[in-house]
Amino acid sequence: MKRILLALALACSTAFAADTKPTEASIKELLTLTDAAKMVESIWAQVDGMTQNMLAQSTRGQELPPAAKAVIEKLRTDSMALAREEFNWAKMEAIYQKIYQDSFTQEELDGMVAFYKTPAGQAVIKKMPVVMQASMQELQKNIGPFMQKLQQLQQQAMAELQAIKQAQQPAPAPAAAEPAAAAPAK
Repeated sequence: MKRILLALALACSTAFAADTKPTEASIKELLTLTDAAKMVESIWAQVDGMTQNMLAQSTRGQELPPAAKAVIEKLRTDSMALAREEFNWAKMEAIYQKIYQDSFTQEELDGMVAFYKTPAGQAVIKKMPVVMQASMQELQKNIGPFMQKLQQLQQQAMAELQAIKQAQQPAPAPAAAEPAAAAPAK
């Protein structure tokens, strides 16, 4: 009976160990190994480029007065400063800590750490920024045509809504008929 209980206890503890949440230290090690802070930082230039593209498309090639250009440039720089402040590494690291603890077990995290210590893992870490940059550049190429198609869909939907609105308006009442001439009295 003692052997059965011992075997059951060992089986339960092994199953529990496989489902344990990863420690903060192991997550920090993974984030350090993967240069997560550098990756987050490298994204800002790409986001800024996309922002500039979107702002340029919003003016649709119109030549703006210098004052309007200054307002748009201030909006861009202020937006980027705000984004950098709100999504700095200290805040992002805390977010990563929570997400990784909620998403992975300690065993899975240990496996990732082991992978990123290998030559293949190091290649992924070193090449991922290039992959991300190329992805963003390809995405930027597709943003313009996507935005045009999206605007066409929006215009079509607005036209349909306008047609529905007009169809629901009551028809104007017919003009009142003039009173018939009174019949002569006899």
